[in-house]
Amino acid sequence: MSNEKPILLFDGVCNVCNVAVDFILKHEKEEQFQFASLQSEKAKEIKNRYKISETVDSIIVIEHGKVYTYSTAVLKIIPKLSLGWQLFRLFVILPKPLRDTLYRQFAKRRYQFFGKKESCRIPAPEERKRFLD
Repeated sequence: MSNEKPILLFDGVCNVCNVAVDFILKHEKEEQFQFASLQSEKAKEIKNRYKISETVDSIIVIEHGKVYTYSTAVLKIIPKLSLGWQLFRLFVILPKPLRDTLYRQFAKRRYQFFGKKESCRIPAPEERKRFLD
């Protein structure tokens, strides 16, 4: 899988994660990511293959055979977005422990703040080829 497009695993019932996926689909420089909801069998297979902990329950990026979680996953997404969003790469200057703490605190409360869906996101027909599940 390391020579394929990057894979982005996301919480399919999380409203924030679904908005993030929609945002990425709209603002990618070109079609780069393949997507799978964490609730899908495909994502479970990928997490097992890469030995990703079950405690990681938000966005995960797998690129060139390496797994990126928490704030680093987000920082891996930003360079693939259109030019206007490149400014957010500056978050890399924050120490990783601080970035990850902020990310985890937000992720822990995401359902409380933004709610969640009853079922996973269903890709639109034109998006279907981008989704692994």
